[in-house]
Amino acid sequence: MAHSVELLLDPDTDALVRGEWAALVDAGLPSLANHRSPTNRPHVTLVAAGRIAAGADGALAGLAERLPLRCLLGAPVVFGRGSVTLVRSVVPSAELLDFQRRVVEVLAPLAPSEVFPHTLPGQWTPHVTLCRRLPAERLAAALDVIAAQSIDGTCDGLRRWDGDAKEDHLLTRRAPGT
Repeated sequence: MAHSVELLLDPDTDALVRGEWAALVDAGLPSLANHRSPTNRPHVTLVAAGRIAAGADGALAGLAERLPLRCLLGAPVVFGRGSVTLVRSVVPSAELLDFQRRVVEVLAPLAPSEVFPHTLPGQWTPHVTLCRRLPAERLAAALDVIAAQSIDGTCDGLRRWDGDAKEDHLLTRRAPGT
């Protein structure tokens, strides 16, 4: 199962994304709101890997001292074909790109050859997922319920996701659920 390091959204931005999740549900469409895990929350995946050792937490927590980062959620983007994933793009600022690159550098010695290529600097597409397994013929309906304007917020938390144990490890002082 995949492991990852993720930026968490500030409470107001988190609530706006959850509002879009709810709008998709209200329209009878797939949504991450339907995923009931207590660790499910809007986030920006910085790095995904086959495995990320807990030993990375200290160095990653040091990077978290650079938070918050501005996070501008932009236009919807579609990944895949047939059954698609609908996301909101995250406009890549120099600060965000540098932060992501530093996370990869911290993980490189701890997860060599484990980092998935699509999350390497220069190949990474920052985004916040709205729904998965959306039938392509329902895409127009999904786009109709997503807010047209950008969402200007911040990323103020960092976590490591352990996909094997299905646990998140907060690397900042934020309380869970905030």
